[in-house]
Amino acid sequence: RSDQGPHMSLRGRSACVIGAGVVGVATARALALRGADVVVLERMARAGQGTSARNSQVVHGGMYYPKGSLKAECCVKGRRELYQFCRTHNVELKRREKLIVATSEAQVAALQSIFERSLVNGLTAANGDGLEWLSGEEARALEPELRCVRALRSPATGVLDGHGYLTALVGDFEGHGGAIAFNTLVQEVLPPSDGASPGTQIEVVTEDGYSTGFDMVINCAGLYAVEVARRTRHGAHDWLPKARFAKGNYFKLEGCRTPFRRLIYPVPEEAGLGVHVTVDIGGQARFGPDVEWLSVTDPAAIDYSVDPARANSFYDAIRAYWPGLPDKSLEPDFSGVRPKVDSPGVQDFAIYGPMHHKSPGLVHAIGIESPGLTSSLALGELLAGAAAGE
Repeated sequence: RSDQGPHMSLRGRSACVIGAGVVGVATARALALRGADVVVLERMARAGQGTSARNSQVVHGGMYYPKGSLKAECCVKGRRELYQFCRTHNVELKRREKLIVATSEAQVAALQSIFERSLVNGLTAANGDGLEWLSGEEARALEPELRCVRALRSPATGVLDGHGYLTALVGDFEGHGGAIAFNTLVQEVLPPSDGASPGTQIEVVTEDGYSTGFDMVINCAGLYAVEVARRTRHGAHDWLPKARFAKGNYFKLEGCRTPFRRLIYPVPEEAGLGVHVTVDIGGQARFGPDVEWLSVTDPAAIDYSVDPARANSFYDAIRAYWPGLPDKSLEPDFSGVRPKVDSPGVQDFAIYGPMHHKSPGLVHAIGIESPGLTSSLALGELLAGAAAGE
């Protein structure tokens, strides 16, 4: 089966993807499907042990992101591709639906903005992903324990088996001739010097001093992406943002069950979507994430433990839409860290290619956070095309 579509063939060309998270493997798969000889270099012992392993596994609808942003484009396109991929590869995925709720009249304007943005991003009833307005009564008819004055219902939001999805991606990639080298740390990337002859390759040097040349190199190193980019001999790196990390803590219910069958999201807050309720593929409810800005810039120094004291703010946030949350029912679950782009303006995926650093075939993917999982197949195609010079 060929998924190459109209893209150029890359037969006879070699590629290296740095990072075996879900976006890295999706990128490697996209390159392999076009015929390239691809190797993925991963610092950990297994695929998907970084950002990909520490999130809520939600398949997002794509209604939050500004028109023209990569997040808007890749989330909507990637979500549709992801549903198709999961069907054809027997990956468990459930459409849980999502209710985005306004708990006061003052928040209804924010819902209206989300609704208008969804239309701009192509979410319509005809496509099966359009948002539907609900009154407070209609929302409570669906979720009796919910408190809100208005809500938006997203029929296309779901949850998936993230491990199963990554396993299927890896299998597809390896089935098309790709290989992953684990426990392999990239020390340096050496682009061809100015004036190099056409066809000169990009050298990737690993920690053991071994050097290999590739026609294309794509940096999908997640939390380490900025560090890898700075290890690339581009000369000045004035185009490259600083690394900034936002930790998101999650809590789970103990001693009671969630009353919700759907995902419940409050109106978004700065740097996140608010403390929301998700119900995973196994039926386990969790709450989060919050936003905890970290002072560390070295991913190896991140402390992933969840401070139980943070539950105090969770109770307040959750009871705004679920007043019946019992006392002492929240226990620390896990945390994840989002690689943010430390730059002014709206946060977006940041793709840095030859127009930034003048090195053909070399692409850096920076700030690949939520909705990276949902967007992964579309991002993989985009990054493969950027490396190929499309």
